[in-house]
Amino acid sequence: MRFAAPLVTGRLVRRYKRFLADVRLAGGETVVAHCPNPGAMLGLTDAETEVWLSRSDDPKRVLPWSWELASHQGGLVGINTARPNRLAEEAIAGGAVAELTGYDTIRREVRYGENSRVDLVLGRRNGEQCYVEIKNVHLMRERGLAEFPDCVTARGAKHLKELAGLAAKGVRAVVLFVVQRGDAHSFAVAGDLDPAFAAGLKAARAAGVETLCYGCALSPEQIVLDRSLPVAA
Repeated sequence: MRFAAPLVTGRLVRRYKRFLADVRLAGGETVVAHCPNPGAMLGLTDAETEVWLSRSDDPKRVLPWSWELASHQGGLVGINTARPNRLAEEAIAGGAVAELTGYDTIRREVRYGENSRVDLVLGRRNGEQCYVEIKNVHLMRERGLAEFPDCVTARGAKHLKELAGLAAKGVRAVVLFVVQRGDAHSFAVAGDLDPAFAAGLKAARAAGVETLCYGCALSPEQIVLDRSLPVAA
C-alpha cells in the first residue's frame, strides 16, 4: 500500500481526546492532526516522538492532517487502525498470505452473526468461504514481541465469539493480526491488559478459529505485509 504522497515528518506535542494530536512540523508550524487509533497507544505518545503525517485535500474534511507513523525503539510503527484491512486485502489478492491463497473473490465488510460485520470474506467458485477478521497490532513492550490488544476491547471479544460460532458450523474462520512494525519477530496476546480477549481467543481457537500473524515493512512512502510471524499458543 503506497501513500498518495510521501508523508510529512514532525514532532508530537501531545495526543488528547483519543482522536486528536498536536504535531510540530519541521518548519515550526504546529498543526492538529486526526489520530486514527482509539487504543491506548502505549509507548507511542511521548512528547517529542518523531511522527509522520498524511495530508488530504478533501474540502469536506475538518482536519486535513492524519497521523500515520511513529518512531519507536529506532523503527517505524504504523498507528492508523484503518490501514490493516487494505494491507491484508492487497496481500491476500497478491498471494502474499500463504494460508489464504486459492480464493477467487474478496468481499469487504460483510454482515454476519448478531449485528456484526466481518472485515473480509474470501470465496471459491465451489461455494466455500473463509471469514477473516483483521486486527491492527502496534504494541511492543518486550523487544521483538508484538502484542494485542493494548487496552480492553469489548468489540474484539465480540468478534471472536462470532467467529467461533461460524467455525462450529464448519465455516472457515480466521483472525489475522497485522503487525504494523518491522522489528517484530513473534506475536502474543496481551492477556494482562485484556483477560477477556485472551480467554475469548483461547475459546475461539478451541472451536476451530485459525490465528495468523503477519508483520510489515514500513517507510514514509509505503507499508507492505512482508512476513509471517509465529503466534504464541
